[in-house]
Amino acid sequence: MEHIIIRPATEADAEEMLALYAPYVLHTTVTSEYAPPTLEEFRERIRSYMAKTPWLCCVIDGQIAGYGYASPHRKRAGYQWSCETSIYTRMGFHRRGIASALYQSLFDILTYQGYYSIYVGITSPNPRSMAFHMAMGFSRMGAYHRSMYKFGKWRDVIWMGKSLRHHVGTPEPITPYPQIQDDAYCAQVLQERVKLIHEPQSVQVSHG
Repeated sequence: MEHIIIRPATEADAEEMLALYAPYVLHTTVTSEYAPPTLEEFRERIRSYMAKTPWLCCVIDGQIAGYGYASPHRKRAGYQWSCETSIYTRMGFHRRGIASALYQSLFDILTYQGYYSIYVGITSPNPRSMAFHMAMGFSRMGAYHRSMYKFGKWRDVIWMGKSLRHHVGTPEPITPYPQIQDDAYCAQVLQERVKLIHEPQSVQVSHG
């Protein structure tokens, strides 16, 4: 049986996560980057985002099989209760519930911090990602038409959003992630959500 955990990322994970991320940059339109960031640039992203929001790793038998993080949606004060999320799964580890487990972990922790809304940008066309996000409770909010150019083509970016709580009353200040990272609640969330991840499905071979 595999040993599976979800835990907060550290800067020591940067090299392995960058190797996981690089194929998405080089071979897909999932990200708008043309070239993978340097290792130090990637470490800086971890430091910068985790000063406010969670960055989580799914580790299977000692190998990072996926990671997910939240980042500020906008910098100005009025947007401080909204964030954006990104999830990346290692090639060969898809369809095992890793992305769902990471997302559910982020939802729980971000709600605990005091966030109200999550947004995600999806380069079109990507019906699989759209369907996945709808299953996770996101709805389509709009599109930035022909806003991204990659691999010789202009592409739309579809924006989807999810509410974490009712938008009523005056919101309390956001609690930065480092202040709650070691809370018993966050540890319980990660232990519970890891149960969403399942073993690889065996391939049925027909002999008929």
